[in-house]
Amino acid sequence: MLEILDYLKDNVVTINLLIITIYLGFEIISKVPTVLHTPLMSGSNAISGIVIIGAIILLRQTSPTDYLDLTVGAIGIVFATINVVGGHAVTHRMLDMFKKKK
Repeated sequence: MLEILDYLKDNVVTINLLIITIYLGFEIISKVPTVLHTPLMSGSNAISGIVIIGAIILLRQTSPTDYLDLTVGAIGIVFATINVVGGHAVTHRMLDMFKKKK
């Protein structure tokens, strides 16, 4: 328990930045019109791909005993992969709407 408190104390700026980023992202996304959700999701695929690469780099550089960083990296990879796959599926469906029907 003392280890976790020391870790939190050392990373107060990072934790505050994470909280502000989550709030700001929610506020920005909630103001996007419904018509723009699909193109916005298509654009976020590139960002999620960068998140996957960053999480893999984090996992490669983390010591085997640092369970917090290993857990956060694994969760980042899982969520970013879900976002990439879902975004790809939605983009594919969106592009199918513009194809001429036979």
